[in-house]
Amino acid sequence: MEEGSRMHYEYRSRQELFGWPLLHVAPGIDPRTGRPRVAKGIIAVGNVAIGLVAVGSVAVGGLALGGVGLGLFAFGGVAAGGLAAGGVVLALYLAAGGVALSTMYAIGGLALAPHAISGLGADPEFMRLIARWWPGIHDIFPE
Repeated sequence: MEEGSRMHYEYRSRQELFGWPLLHVAPGIDPRTGRPRVAKGIIAVGNVAIGLVAVGSVAVGGLALGGVGLGLFAFGGVAAGGLAAGGVVLALYLAAGGVALSTMYAIGGLALAPHAISGLGADPEFMRLIARWWPGIHDIFPE
């Protein structure tokens, strides 16, 4: 096998759902165009990945895992979505991260939301909501 030839490898499953392959793995650069490959599939894995489950440096999907993640559930260094976690996070409902911004709930070192838990303190309403599922929360964060 020639050195570096793994980066030219691409796998696309024959099985499809709604015209998308069940699995598409497309790492690296397309040797014909010189541009990064884009993996598109129900499960997509690559430098750039788009799918129901997307894993990559840039991931877009229902569940997005990547350096930059955008999705309903997003996880990454920079993440944006309905529920998101990571370093710098923007979410519609719940954000958890170093810097967490949300329209509803946020947890983080710097958490900005109507209901937040951060280094600046904890919102009592948010604490009561969490205590329903995790009764021991008040041992860690006293009111």
